[in-house]
Amino acid sequence: MGPVATAWRSAARTDTGKVRTRNEDALLDRPQQGLWVVADGMGGHQNGALASRLVVDSLAELPEAGDLTQRLAQLRRCLHDLNRRLGQTLTVTATRPDPVIGSTVVALLASGARVACVWAGDSRCYLWRAGRLYQLSRDHSLLQQLIDQQQLTPEQAAEHPAAHALTRAVGAGEQLALEILELEVLPGDTFLLCSDGLYQELAPEALGAALSLPTASLALQRLFDQALQGPARDNLSAVVIRR
Repeated sequence: MGPVATAWRSAARTDTGKVRTRNEDALLDRPQQGLWVVADGMGGHQNGALASRLVVDSLAELPEAGDLTQRLAQLRRCLHDLNRRLGQTLTVTATRPDPVIGSTVVALLASGARVACVWAGDSRCYLWRAGRLYQLSRDHSLLQQLIDQQQLTPEQAAEHPAAHALTRAVGAGEQLALEILELEVLPGDTFLLCSDGLYQELAPEALGAALSLPTASLALQRLFDQALQGPARDNLSAVVIRR
């Protein structure tokens, strides 16, 4: 086993929730490869599930060799290629009533003591470090855009009828704009990748309390126990990663 396999522990889970009949989320949990992904599909039941599965399956085939810079370049290239593939599918099926096919993506790539978080859409990456919760990713949604550009409060922006429309996603446009954040990992750091179905059910304090538990499995169990006590209107997916 390589150093990545011994350095990282992770736990992953996805749930349809209480309202949806189909799960359009997909995830990847590869601690031995230093790669974790959450994808939340969009475009109707069949298209959404297909898009998120394509994201996860494509990233799962990436080679493990190389340093963080090389692996990050491969991951970006993979997602850009997939964006083109999904765009071509959209063109072919444009006569159908619901031709949208796309997916959010949030991925964590680890190599040694460094990680890179890569995302498009509103699936999130959090970091629990030294008793504090940090949201590393920034939502690519109209809601966040209204807050940033029009100085609206989150409550005011949420009243917009299209507040949760995505401004970026894999397959949603001709060009894919990924956002990337690289950082050094400290001992005890815990990361959370999750779809909006999970974080919309839980306050930041609840996320932090779960991530403070001693193992990734316990943290994941707490997150889902609490989220499923609420309405759980959307699919829920999360990966908890600890060094």
